[in-house]
Amino acid sequence: MRSLKLTIAYDGTAYCGWQIQSNGDSIQQRLERGWYRVTGEEIRITASGRTDAGVHAESQVCSLRTESKLSFKDLLKALNAETPFDISILSIAEAPEDFHAIRDATGKTYRYQIQYGRIRDPLKMRYWWHFHRELNIDAMKSGAEFLMGTHDFASFQSAGAERNTTIRTVDRLELKHDDPRLGEFELGCQTERSVDPRGHFPTLLITISADGFLYKMVRNIVGSLVRVGEGKEKPEWIQWVLEQRHRGHAGQAAPSHGLYLQEVRYPPHI
Repeated sequence: MRSLKLTIAYDGTAYCGWQIQSNGDSIQQRLERGWYRVTGEEIRITASGRTDAGVHAESQVCSLRTESKLSFKDLLKALNAETPFDISILSIAEAPEDFHAIRDATGKTYRYQIQYGRIRDPLKMRYWWHFHRELNIDAMKSGAEFLMGTHDFASFQSAGAERNTTIRTVDRLELKHDDPRLGEFELGCQTERSVDPRGHFPTLLITISADGFLYKMVRNIVGSLVRVGEGKEKPEWIQWVLEQRHRGHAGQAAPSHGLYLQEVRYPPHI
């Protein structure tokens, strides 16, 4: 019996999320079906986290145990041939006998993508949240500072997947924006835009790393920061929401299609 670590990427648009469900097609279902076609084994594949419907992953980590003697090279080639075009197995590696994708994870990084402003970019609609108003990025950054460090994030946990504790440690919360409308001023050019000739599609990337995440925690944080960015709340409101420890006080969850699982961290020996 071998213990393996799989790293996969997927476009979550067409799926009901990672976990097998009765009401739709899931990433787990497709991956396990592909494994059966390649090896003849009916096994359970465990992911580091159950991404929601519509959420994407650049580097999801999975664990499994198998009797298959196929080489990693052959498994990788065959498994990718037996999974849909929107799921890719990036690597397969030997893992410690007791490796478990959820239990052994020490942290994760997510990225959320927003395209804001009155005009929407039609080329980003599947993978970016189009927020139809302007956003005050500096105010959002000020609000984000209250979320750094160790806190009780109960206010940012949606109902449906209760945990033993709602305390988490956020070690990175970065907001990076790109406004193509600023290009003409940066180069002192009055007639030609230097960054994006369309000039309509400013974007914001929100990257957050923590030792763990609660159910919909990232989307709830993003939705709350956007309330600050559009001027409905002051940056200090984020601290107040944290202190309430109740989901009803935070902003609305951001849509799932703008969220990406970017990285899962493990101890060096894994």
